[in-house]
Amino acid sequence: MPKLADSTYPAYLTNLYCSAFLSVSSPHSPVPTIRVRNLSKRYGDLAVVQDISLELAQGETLVLLGPSGCGKTTLLKMLNRLIEPSSGSVEVNGQDVRTQRPEQLRRGMGYVIQQVGLLPHYTVADNIGIVPRLLGHAPAAIAQRTEALLTRLHLPAERFAHQYPQQLSGGQQQRVGLARALAADPPIILLDEPFGALDPITRASIRREFRELDELRRKTVVLVTHDVVEAFELADRIALLDGGRIQQLGTPRELLFQPANDFVRRFFAAERLGLQLRTLRLLDILPFLPEAQTQRNAANTVETLLASATVQEALESLTNGAPATAGSSALTAASKPTNNAQEQVLSISTDALDTASYQLDLPQLMTAFGKALQQEETAWKR
Repeated sequence: MPKLADSTYPAYLTNLYCSAFLSVSSPHSPVPTIRVRNLSKRYGDLAVVQDISLELAQGETLVLLGPSGCGKTTLLKMLNRLIEPSSGSVEVNGQDVRTQRPEQLRRGMGYVIQQVGLLPHYTVADNIGIVPRLLGHAPAAIAQRTEALLTRLHLPAERFAHQYPQQLSGGQQQRVGLARALAADPPIILLDEPFGALDPITRASIRREFRELDELRRKTVVLVTHDVVEAFELADRIALLDGGRIQQLGTPRELLFQPANDFVRRFFAAERLGLQLRTLRLLDILPFLPEAQTQRNAANTVETLLASATVQEALESLTNGAPATAGSSALTAASKPTNNAQEQVLSISTDALDTASYQLDLPQLMTAFGKALQQEETAWKR
């Protein structure tokens, strides 16, 4: 963790920074929801997964990231016994999965795949209700749950519940697949490239909705992707794989600023600036804002963001004159755009003191970002 100098950070900012950092960098609990021990999978002489060990805490989101053929999908499928390991073990809530019947194990885990896998002759409502029906839930409870999930995923039940998969767009089908995985309220969700088949605009929108779903904040999630930006936006921790082995396991911040080896460094090199913008938060740049900015007139304020928002979200807000996210980090959004992004002002509010408010424009944001980035790079090298 970077060192914090008292002369640089006010006490309340130091406390706020530490609590925010520790909440994602120390996600361990006494009894892991998922524990993987020395897991390997071989097909003849080919080792697809080699001696992997890791633990997931309740409510944690782990992203399995890496190039094609690195073993991430095989690893995911060994968690719910779609693939049986050659050696090693998987425990869910302290119980070895091999002691459970595969179908019973899978009913306690939501599973979403890239191709969605909706049954074409079932309506949307029928697809979502498959697992609850298998578990013997009452029809009225299934209908209520289906309607609630469709509403949360922006698919109004009165319009979509009785449609068939072929009547939906790719993004809508993906949301139905997610609703089906959540229908029985499983504590664990497994996702294999869930957004891979979507166009970039739809993919970014669905990813944003996914991140903000209250339903998922209580779940332990394992997500497979080869998309670096997706991993950084969604993960509490990332397991970067290559050649069937974990090259580094840690928070996005740790992988970006403290790479374990040359492979990790090279893997993120092409998108490093974008990842830095998504990793550093407004909290990180507050010490580098001029003191006078706390008293500035907010006539052209386009938005107020929490200090926990990323620099990327602030940049989007200032350059678009619109909310950076669909409401999670934005406290208010005033429609006062101007033709010149440099004339727009962003307001930052902290959780620690309601009276602490910072304002900055685009040049000040990027200047403070540069200074915070330099400090971050230096801190991790110590």
